[in-house]
Amino acid sequence: MKDILDFTHESRPQRVVFRPGASTDATAGEAAGLGLRRLLVVCGSRGTATARAVADSLGPACVGLHDGARMHVPVEVADRAVEVARAAGADGVVAVGGGSSVGLGKALALRTGLPLIAVPSTYSGSEMTPVWGLTEGGAKRTGRDPVVLPRSVVYDPELTLSLPVPLSVTSGINAVAHAVEALYAPDTTPLIALMAQEGVRAMAAALPAVADDPESLEARGRALYGAWLCGSCLGATTMGLHHKLCHVLGGTFDLPHAETHTVVLPYALAYNAPAAPDAAAAVARALDTDDAAHALRDLANRLGAPRSLAELGLKEADLAVAAAQTVGQAYANPRAVTVDGVLAVLRAAYEGGAPEFPAD
Repeated sequence: MKDILDFTHESRPQRVVFRPGASTDATAGEAAGLGLRRLLVVCGSRGTATARAVADSLGPACVGLHDGARMHVPVEVADRAVEVARAAGADGVVAVGGGSSVGLGKALALRTGLPLIAVPSTYSGSEMTPVWGLTEGGAKRTGRDPVVLPRSVVYDPELTLSLPVPLSVTSGINAVAHAVEALYAPDTTPLIALMAQEGVRAMAAALPAVADDPESLEARGRALYGAWLCGSCLGATTMGLHHKLCHVLGGTFDLPHAETHTVVLPYALAYNAPAAPDAAAAVARALDTDDAAHALRDLANRLGAPRSLAELGLKEADLAVAAAQTVGQAYANPRAVTVDGVLAVLRAAYEGGAPEFPAD
């Protein structure tokens, strides 16, 4: 982490509403406050019922519901959503659901300039970032643009009550990954470091409680609080090796997003820890442990998350391809990104063994 006297911090314009029931009693007010009168609601096919309830709460301001969101936002899916929005004469977009739905809302905002309101139902954290992603020709492109940052985010813990425990766990650890990488990002700040540690601490405590009692609104709320903090870290800093690896694995090999982040995180952290000891120590403090990478792996395993990339469907022959693609991208990372190093991380994650790597 940087010296406290050497940093630049930028606060982004965004309004957050956080309370049970907010999805249906606050979204219309948020839209009205933004001057929006013709809203297109977007979601995935499995989240249609939830999105319909939000759409109904908008009354005549809702001009349509489009349930075409898909994981990793294929470019043809984004193209179709743009057509729907233009045909409906929408002046704003409400994305209801997880990262795929918010990702589609961002693609719409990027292509059309329409203001976006996010109503998350998972712990992905995408709603707090100006980062967009599109997948085309087997490759996932990402970028940053302030136009895709949701103008308002409506957090409703009640929406996450129906999120199955396995997906809750992987979605939550996906959020933790945002905070972990923010701690060793080149543009981190003291405020981000505080948010990251609190986000990791909150999520690590909430996930076992969610697993023990999936109907606990308190546990769900604490997890969503952790996701908000972790997502804010993702939006404020530059991500490194972990996120680049997961983008390659998702965009090229179509691995599931949250599950991939869950498997890869301990290995990426273990690889970077020798070059970022202060960040690794901060994660360890948040987890109340001496070894953050092992603790993250143990937490995921204890809660029944996937243990390896092989379990997610990656083939051994894919490792070298994924390593080459990851090294071929330019990005900041505390430890040098080499083909051998990335291949070692991928192989360890593929096999699901102990997250241990020698320092250079």
